[in-house]
Amino acid sequence: MYKPLADEIRPASLDDVVGQRHILGRNGMLRRIVESGQIPNMIFYGPSGTGKTTVARIIAERTNRTLRKLNATTAGIADVKRIIDELDTFLTPGGVLLYLDEIQYFNKKQQQSLLEFIEDGRITLIASTTENPYFYVFNAILSRSTVFEFKPITPADAEKAVLRAVEIMNSRRETPLALEAGVTARIASGCGGDVRKAINAVELLFTAAWDRDTISLDDAETISQRSAMRYDREGDDHFDILSALMKSLRGSDPDAALHYLARLLEAGDLIGACRRILCSASEDVGLAWPQAVPIVKACVDSALQLGLPEAKLPLAEAVILLATAPKSNTGVMAIDKAWADVKAGKTGSIPRELQNVHADGAGFEREQGYKYPHDYPGHWVRQQYLPDELRGVKYYDYGDNKTEQAAKAYWERIKK
Repeated sequence: MYKPLADEIRPASLDDVVGQRHILGRNGMLRRIVESGQIPNMIFYGPSGTGKTTVARIIAERTNRTLRKLNATTAGIADVKRIIDELDTFLTPGGVLLYLDEIQYFNKKQQQSLLEFIEDGRITLIASTTENPYFYVFNAILSRSTVFEFKPITPADAEKAVLRAVEIMNSRRETPLALEAGVTARIASGCGGDVRKAINAVELLFTAAWDRDTISLDDAETISQRSAMRYDREGDDHFDILSALMKSLRGSDPDAALHYLARLLEAGDLIGACRRILCSASEDVGLAWPQAVPIVKACVDSALQLGLPEAKLPLAEAVILLATAPKSNTGVMAIDKAWADVKAGKTGSIPRELQNVHADGAGFEREQGYKYPHDYPGHWVRQQYLPDELRGVKYYDYGDNKTEQAAKAYWERIKK
């Protein structure tokens, strides 16, 4: 029966695990816990192919507990009940260590079915998730577990796994394959921090080279060209990249902004990129340079009409424009303060001068008293606009940029 190379060479000890030195190094917290033999309930959080399942298996072998494994994408309450039925029997004399993969796919009821047995220690839970556990795992489980974050594997660490895979694949051949310079480095850098992807790439390259004596760099690049992309339109990676784009624009770093734009476009997320770029024009550049809004809107419209890949051209211009433009968030701050007052119930009656005079019915007409600003010098006249309850409240403060300071000076001269 075929067994993937990635499973065949799975590490058997913590020393063999690639990466995760921050938790599995000599002084790493997770390593010290495992070596103590007292295994608590844990949640492993991180991308695919970073060693979560491997570490769970190593932990299971170090305990006297029976390992049971469920994948929440296919398992249900019935599967959990079967494990519970085994408790206190000769099948599980020391209790159960349950490895629950992709716990985020269990609903609240399914997760809560484990609580009683986690509480009394008959089940030790090691759960893994590729999504933020603080969003996807219910509090009752979280409060009884310790979360450990598994980080993407660096290219340097991934290359060690690639070399090991190459050695094993060559040991199966009568004549070992030669590798062109840069092949292992290309596979390691193209796996996107996922060791499983890197090892699978090695296996595929050897399979494709059955009638050759060399693995070329071109073949390695072909098989790795999109592997480095981690993207899920509904997952953390999606929102992380969008957030990074927005914050790079706000931070006036055109190079970083272009990088994250390229990642979004490579993943085909044209709409997500357009929305964030449009938002930044008002949120981050704002009144420091109001012309940015129509210019960026024109770039976005062009991008949507062109489609990919040509959409990269107007969007790149928009990103560079926003990243290098002067910044002001005074509009954001002003509307946020006004909205907060409204949500808090601070509204009041609209002054009579501002009400719609045509709303008065026949026989109920009143003097409105509204002063038409265009009838006065400078097109301005002093009158009350806010409700009495908010009289004198200030939401907007002029920013220190050239545009807003010019407006401030103009109105101070008119209103003096």
